Amino acid sequence: MRTIRGGHLLTLEGVDRVQVVDVLDTAESFVEVHHRTIRKVPALTGRVVASLFFEESTRTRLSFETAAKRLSADVISLAVAASSVKKGESLRDTISTIEALGLDAVVLRHRSSGASEQVARFVPHVHVINAGDGQHQHPTQGLLDAFTVRQVLAERRGTTGRESGAELFDGLRVLIVGDVLHSRVARSDIAVYRALGANVRVVGPGTLVPRELTEWGVEVSYDLDESLEWAQVIGLLRLQSERGSGEFVPSLGEFATHYGLTSARLTTLDPRTLVMHPGPMNRGVEIDNAVADSAHSLVTRQVANGVPVRMAVLYLTVAGGDGR
Repeated sequence: MRTIRGGHLLTLEGVDRVQVVDVLDTAESFVEVHHRTIRKVPALTGRVVASLFFEESTRTRLSFETAAKRLSADVISLAVAASSVKKGESLRDTISTIEALGLDAVVLRHRSSGASEQVARFVPHVHVINAGDGQHQHPTQGLLDAFTVRQVLAERRGTTGRESGAELFDGLRVLIVGDVLHSRVARSDIAVYRALGANVRVVGPGTLVPRELTEWGVEVSYDLDESLEWAQVIGLLRLQSERGSGEFVPSLGEFATHYGLTSARLTTLDPRTLVMHPGPMNRGVEIDNAVADSAHSLVTRQVANGVPVRMAVLYLTVAGGDGR
């Protein structure tokens, strides 16, 4: 992946440690904005950011729009359900239409893998940020997950993430659990954690674990209980019924029994083990209520960290990181 400074953020495939740390350090500098009386900085004053969500996602859309507004950008939010897309307008025509409004950046979520790369070709002078494309990538989710882990590990040391550096991840044991086959979050998390030097293992039913996983440089297991003993960070994935995941398991109950992080399994975790979930959660399927609300859970912190991380991505892509 080329640096995102002054460019696009389409994927985390090929990302290296220096590029990831650049984003994480920039995000850390934006965390304090949340605690100001006036939660704004003028970094993108006069810039226009379009939020185009062809798939519903309350968390990601609100997070990006909040991030853009805190950077003082003007935000155009397209309500796809009420737009000409419902009348058959193509993605290219939609982009061409809103491009006439003088955009600086497009934040795009789309059901088709590769959609953000297409848009970047349509309007190469507009900065394109992939907010999730099909089963391909969700780059900012991967970055905010890494940022959240770095934040917690640094706090345990009594330092900041910037002070501790990327060595916090060296040899860190990260377990990704569940529906990897349909998960763009899994693909982005694997890329970012491996770039930072962590050891990554994936566990799930054979029907939901892609055959090519070993080519991604990760371990594969089908034994959740043994893997929980190994893990220091556990990333749970939503069973994606809208993408047909339910057809790959005998029943939700059986999936929960074998691959859900249940209340019983919670009691076996090391007290320092971190539990994450990108949301929305299927409580009682991949995660029990007791786990989601436990001291192990970083779910709420992940949501909060989405804003500074997306501020960092918008700032680095649109402004190129200059002047700060």
